Amino acid sequence: MIDFKNKGTFKLKKDPSYAKRVEGLLIDGEEVIDSFKSMRDGVVFTNIRIIACNVQGITGSKVDYSSIPYSKINLYSVETAGSWEKLKLLGADAELEIYLSGHGKLKFEFKKDVDIQAISKLITQYIVK
Repeated sequence: MIDFKNKGTFKLKKDPSYAKRVEGLLIDGEEVIDSFKSMRDGVVFTNIRIIACNVQGITGSKVDYSSIPYSKINLYSVETAGSWEKLKLLGADAELEIYLSGHGKLKFEFKKDVDIQAISKLITQYIVK
C-alpha cells in the first residue's frame, strides 16, 4: 500500500517497462495510457485507474501494487509551465495532485513528454458525474 505520509510525491520520467509489469493486473477493456518511473518505483495510468508499483527490499524482488480507481478521487489539481498549447508544443514539466477521501494527497511531478491534458480528461470523466 502506498505510504501516504512518507511517499506523497512521485517524481516521474517516462518508462514503458512499468506498463509491462502490470499487464497481469489489467481487466478486460483496460488499456495503459502511460507509464513512468520514480527512482525504483513506478506509476502506470490506465483508462480507469492509477497503478502504483512500490519496489521493496534491497534486491527489489518484492513489489507492492496499489490500485487507485479514478472514481475514488475527490478532486485534483494540475500545474503546468504555461497554456495547454505551450505544454503540447514544448513538452514542459507538469504536476498533478490528487486527493483521496480518507487517505490524503498524492503528488506526481512529471518531467516532460507527458500528455497531462489527456490524464486530466480521464480523471474528470470519473469525478464529474
